[in-house]
Amino acid sequence: MLEVTELEKTYDTGDRALKSVSFEVSGNEIVAIIGPSGAGKSTLIRSINRLTEPTGGSITLDGKELTDLGQSELRNARRDMGMIFQEFNLVERLTVMENILSGRLGYLSTWDAFRRNFPPEDISRAREILSRVNLDGVENNRADELSGGQRQRVGIARAVIQRPKILLADEPTSALDPETSREVMNLLTDIAHEDDIPVIINIHEVDLAIEHADRIIGLSNGEVVFNGSADKLDEEARDEIYRGGESLEQKQMASSEAETNISDAVVERGD
Repeated sequence: MLEVTELEKTYDTGDRALKSVSFEVSGNEIVAIIGPSGAGKSTLIRSINRLTEPTGGSITLDGKELTDLGQSELRNARRDMGMIFQEFNLVERLTVMENILSGRLGYLSTWDAFRRNFPPEDISRAREILSRVNLDGVENNRADELSGGQRQRVGIARAVIQRPKILLADEPTSALDPETSREVMNLLTDIAHEDDIPVIINIHEVDLAIEHADRIIGLSNGEVVFNGSADKLDEEARDEIYRGGESLEQKQMASSEAETNISDAVVERGD
């Protein structure tokens, strides 16, 4: 289980990117984080594995507090968190196989990592994952020879070979065409169910989020304004997320106050 509790991020400029963000993720749940540009989506994803350092709150993965870990402990903890990046983050001059195997570097000694001396079981698993992400036959191609969709599948394979406890995906479809985006989301969905791990996806495409996510978290101005199942994301919820509309509770309070004011006015006129 991942537990995020009152997470805060304030940049040196004074901008508060995250404001007391709290939620939990468990099982093989697929959680989509949506919201307008600047809402704090990428900051949230990157704060979970401390690529961005939070300034307050706590992050716990399977009982281990992540925000207080030193660099050596953090390096080990990151093995449990597979990260999929918006711009792929591949080493362009390396082959597909070499890029995928780089997901196992955290398990090697410094000398073996320097020599890229991977054990046979890692190489065998990399070949299995190549087939799983439909990259058979391109394992010896350089990363810069691939299409955008192929590159993202390499990034997913690199994360999966870590055998993580959770997958974090930061805008994995933003550089892809609609058909390829759907293929990537289908792949992430399959991985969540087959490997029985949760996936948190920061995504702009709301329709894809609704189609693939079990739960949606809506951020607006650094705050969670929606946290519920995809079928609960109605127009009122979207308005709250993307246009800062009043919450249902606020509208009910405003309506109640208006009715009270009308009643008072009627009494004063003697109607």
